[in-house]
Amino acid sequence: MSDRPRHVPVAGGRGPAVVALGGGHGLAATLSALRLMTDRLTAVVTVADDGGSSGRLRDELDILPPGDLRMALSALCDDSDWGRTWRDVLQHRFATQGPLDRHAVGNLLIAALWELLGDPVAGLDWVGRLLGARGRVLPMSCQPLAIEADIVVDGEPRTVYGQSAVAVTPGRVEAVRLLPDGASACPEAVAAVDEADWVVLGPGSWFTSVLPHVLVPELSAALHRTAARRCVTLNLRPDDPAAMTNLEHLRALAEHAPGMRVDVVVADPGAVVHLDELAEQAAAMGAELVLRQVGVGDGSARHDALRLAAAFRDAFEGHWGDLGGGPGMAG
Repeated sequence: MSDRPRHVPVAGGRGPAVVALGGGHGLAATLSALRLMTDRLTAVVTVADDGGSSGRLRDELDILPPGDLRMALSALCDDSDWGRTWRDVLQHRFATQGPLDRHAVGNLLIAALWELLGDPVAGLDWVGRLLGARGRVLPMSCQPLAIEADIVVDGEPRTVYGQSAVAVTPGRVEAVRLLPDGASACPEAVAAVDEADWVVLGPGSWFTSVLPHVLVPELSAALHRTAARRCVTLNLRPDDPAAMTNLEHLRALAEHAPGMRVDVVVADPGAVVHLDELAEQAAAMGAELVLRQVGVGDGSARHDALRLAAAFRDAFEGHWGDLGGGPGMAG
């Protein structure tokens, strides 16, 4: 069990080569949609989580935080009894009065494979094989990273350290950084971006799941130079009226990745506050703004996989030819 499993695309290689970058529930939503359109799918996942089960394993074992990687793998599981059962096993959390409480089984499985193989990418590929994953999951870096942000709280600037702290600190995020500075990117992730037809950023926790990808120098360089087209998927409107708008998120991306061209920006009309300004900001980055309903019908801030897939299809149409009508989608 010392050799890496050979990563084999689904037979036929249907669809374009797409790389989705992010973390957590936002990336899982993107993957659930994109898997309806292509079998050539790679998820590149943030590795700065320091809370919950992931944070505890990271501290105890000195490993990458496995939680966001586990969620991405679960989103790509084969749509069969085998795949769904193993997805549920991966996502299962223990409820005890002891040290196993709230640990996800998938986090422990990934940690065990990493310890046995000594190779983060090989371990994730083995879990992908177990699930029959329709795509590949890679970390953005093979070393655990930390997030530091400048946040204005009640008019006072504050430096906040750690992903979990940044995520819950009320206020306006002015800038975000990764530590250590100049961390190396996962080589396979860089290669995937270089070879992609499309790269998708977002949705997700903007400053802790989306922007970190443009802060890893080698990955940022690949995102700038790749011949792939780039799609930015904006968030649905949060319940908190004081939260930053999608316009502010898009501006933050432009500030943290100066000079990076974007081709398409996908937004839900219900989440757009300043339509003209959002369209202007998209155009300034080289992008067309595509407005489509992508949220679930109950009004909650959750993406609907079929609606998001249809939005991607509309956004990408004409750039990759016949999409072949993925499962559940009109041909």
